[in-house]
Amino acid sequence: MIGTIVIAVVVLLVVWVFFYFVPVGLWISAIAAGVPVGPMTFIGMRLRKVNPHRVVGPMIATWKAGLKLSVSDLEAHYLAGGNVERVVRALISADKAGIPLDFKRAAAIDLAGRDVYDAVAMSVNPRVIETPKIGAVAKDGIQLFAIAKVTVRANLERLVGGATEETVIARVGEGIVSAIGSADSHKEVLENPDAISKRVLEKGLDAGTAFEILSIDIADVDVGKNIGAQLQADQAEADLKVARAKAEERRAMAIAREQEMKALVWERRAAVIEAEAEIPRAIAEAFRRGQLGIMDYYRLKNIQADTRMRESIAGEETPPKGEAPGDEALA
Repeated sequence: MIGTIVIAVVVLLVVWVFFYFVPVGLWISAIAAGVPVGPMTFIGMRLRKVNPHRVVGPMIATWKAGLKLSVSDLEAHYLAGGNVERVVRALISADKAGIPLDFKRAAAIDLAGRDVYDAVAMSVNPRVIETPKIGAVAKDGIQLFAIAKVTVRANLERLVGGATEETVIARVGEGIVSAIGSADSHKEVLENPDAISKRVLEKGLDAGTAFEILSIDIADVDVGKNIGAQLQADQAEADLKVARAKAEERRAMAIAREQEMKALVWERRAAVIEAEAEIPRAIAEAFRRGQLGIMDYYRLKNIQADTRMRESIAGEETPPKGEAPGDEALA
């Protein structure tokens, strides 16, 4: 009796372990699809902490689509942090569209952080990228603004390590600026906007990117400012400011020279006044020594009066009466 109970417990334990490690419904679906997945495979996934539904479910889809992928490859991609379902969808879409894509490349694209399914969809249905408004100046100085629509297709071979859409937009913008800048007149660009597209396409702007440029269409061209005339006006204003600055410098130098000459004149006048201040003392000393008589003094006064009269006629300032040299000596 005890042996029967032990056997029953062991059987129940084995059944519980089997149903715990093996998802029976998924196993039956795999068998029905002809996918070679046994119970030990499910037990190994459980022990490696792999969700069987995330691996075996996509594997059934690939086998039904005619792609014979191994469970070990899908499990390895899952353990590496990849999205198995997205990779499988991309492989099935590429196979139906006739696009050459193997599992290793699809897994590498997915692990690189790119949406491999979206890349395959872009290979089938090219995407249109619209650039922002790009400004450039033609040789005649007229500014033009252009908007381009770039039709690109994903290049699966360069998707890993290739530049993104931002690089394509930047290169197209650079090409548009170069094409407009090399035009002799803005009228040429307005008359033939398709010439810009041809010149930009000839430069091979998709080199090193994850895309292939199929076409570049100029959607809109607007006329901006006359940059050439504005630059000339700014240059003329700058030249005028320089001329004014030089004239102001010359005026300041002239004023400085004038002030210097005035200072020199006043210095000389001061020297003359200082010398004239010694005359009364000399006259007084001459009187005391008897070297100057009264008649000599009156002749000197007559000469001074005559000098003041002449200066008055000439319009020059004369010292007030009573301040002539010799008055102090007489006093």
